Parts: sequence; C-alpha cells; structure tokens
Amino acid sequence: MYAMLLMLLVTACYTCTSLSDKYAIAEAKLSGNMFTFLMCASMSVFLAISLPFQEICFRFSWQAFAGILLVALCKILEFQMSALVLRQLSAFDLKAWLGVTLFASYFTDVCYGSPLQITKLVCIAVTAVGLVLVVRSESGKKVEYRKILLPLILYLAAKYGYGLVIKAFTPYASSTMLLLPAFLLLTVLLLPTVKIAQLRANRSGIRKVVLARIPNTVGMLGENAVISISLTSYSFIQPMILVSLFFVRLARKERCSVPNLIGSILCILGLLAFQSIR
Repeated sequence: MYAMLLMLLVTACYTCTSLSDKYAIAEAKLSGNMFTFLMCASMSVFLAISLPFQEICFRFSWQAFAGILLVALCKILEFQMSALVLRQLSAFDLKAWLGVTLFASYFTDVCYGSPLQITKLVCIAVTAVGLVLVVRSESGKKVEYRKILLPLILYLAAKYGYGLVIKAFTPYASSTMLLLPAFLLLTVLLLPTVKIAQLRANRSGIRKVVLARIPNTVGMLGENAVISISLTSYSFIQPMILVSLFFVRLARKERCSVPNLIGSILCILGLLAFQSIR
C-alpha cells in the first residue's frame, strides 16, 4: 500500500510537470541544451532546499563518486536521446517502448532476492499489451525505426539504468546525495550553451519551466523512494502517467477511441493486480 501511494504521488507530480512543460517550452522556444540546463540548475536548488528534511548519508568512497557520475550519465542520455527519438515517435509511442523496462526491472528485482512469480509476469504482460493498444490508437504516422534505433536503445537503457544505479549505490550515498551532485555537474557542463539574451527575452516561459521543477523535484524524490522498494514499481510509473493523461483528456471531453479505452483499462488492471500480489 505504501508503494502504491508513493507511485500515485509521483504520477500526479510528473503529470503536472509534463502538462506545464508542454506550454512553457513552446512559449520560451528553448533548445534541448537550454531546457536541460534550466532543469538541472533549478532542480539542484530545489534538491538543496529539501536536504534538511531528509535523512542523508555520503561515504567518501570511489563507489559514491562512481554513482554520481553514472546518475549524471543516465540523466544526460535520457534528456538528449528523448529529444532525438521524439523526432520520429510520439510521446505515447515512447512510453509504450518503456514497457520493455518493466520486464528488465522485474528480473532485476528477482536477482536482488524477490521470488519469481508467473502471476506477476502475467500482470506485466497485460500492462504492456495495454500500452501498445494506447499508443497504436494515437499513432498517426509511419515510424522509421532505423533512424532512431540507437537513440531509442540508449534512452531505454538510461531509464532502466537510473533505477538500477540508485538501487545499487544507495549503500554508499543516499539517493538525493547522488542526484544533487549529478545535477550540479550537468549544470556546469551545460553552462557554455546558455544564451543570456534568450533567457532575458523569454522570462515568462522560463519562469514557468523553473516553477514546474518544483513538482518535478517532489516526484523525483518520491520516485527514488519507490526504487528503494522495487525497481518494477519504479518502471510502472511511466504507464501510470500515460493513464493519468488519458483521464485528463476525458475530463476535457476530448475524443477517446475504443483501443485507447481498452488499453488504459488493461494498464490499470495490470498495475493493480501486480501490486495486490504478495
């Protein structure tokens, strides 16, 4: 139950962030590097503010510093590869591909000591089918996968790898002490790409991008807490965001196709069934 509540919190935060960014980025007309810089810089500030309210630890060891570098690598790959992949795939298509990480994360949990349960694999498969139905109902163009195969593989590896790094390296440093130095490092590396004139010309949109990092930061802290419980639960968060966007569309009375409805229901059933199995 605790994991499920955390997942719902993270889903709500990330849904708010994605809806805010959609309009803020269009208004600010930011490049990929500028957006990544603003994300890393502002989230570094918000993570630093959150430190007094957390239990933090950091062991000065090569493992802790390796964890920071790996987190930074995962995040920069995620940000940069998603920009390349989204030239061909829709956001819905991309979340369907993230269903691959459900299986990888589950077998990783098994390697960490969780029992292998066929019923849970069935739940993951049901969720994956639901994801495919949702994105197929949204897809409106033919995708040339040969152009994005490598970026797609790297993006999926980054999403899965982030959860694995946080789980593997938290004995040496708490998740926030891995994230904060990683974001600071990326901020410094991306600083040369910043165009001051663009920042001044788009203050309103940039302010919205920065403010959207508040729920983003809360969601990331919750996401790390979910990772400490189960990598599979962490991988379920993206399908949950997809379902939440489906409900947002229903609330706006937008048209919903039958495959979209069936796919969303399958995602919900797969998730709830997985969380209910002990």
